[in-house]
Amino acid sequence: YDRLLRIRALRWEYGSVLPNTIQFHMSAEEVEWFNRYKKSLATYMRSVGGEEGLDLTQDIKPPKSLYIEVRCLRDYGELEIDDGTTVLLKKNSQHFLPRWKCEQLIRQGVLEHILS
Repeated sequence: YDRLLRIRALRWEYGSVLPNTIQFHMSAEEVEWFNRYKKSLATYMRSVGGEEGLDLTQDIKPPKSLYIEVRCLRDYGELEIDDGTTVLLKKNSQHFLPRWKCEQLIRQGVLEHILS
């Protein structure tokens, strides 16, 4: 039960894709449980919040500002922002982006938040 609680917490921390280093230490049943939980959570988030749904994994901590400065830790490719602008995320590039668009990438280790 303790391991399942930890695996559930991993979904909130890392998102819907776990790093290989973590998956390596999970049994087949635990991976299956994670995938079922991931689907269940996604279904729920689509059912609330209107037409687009509501991503409950965003803004786990209340934001101090809507935009943050980030540094790209590895090549990622293009990221499209709501206004239609695309930003090329290349290693060591720095950007000033909407917080909600960056949080998942920060948790995945693609971006790091630059604190002034």
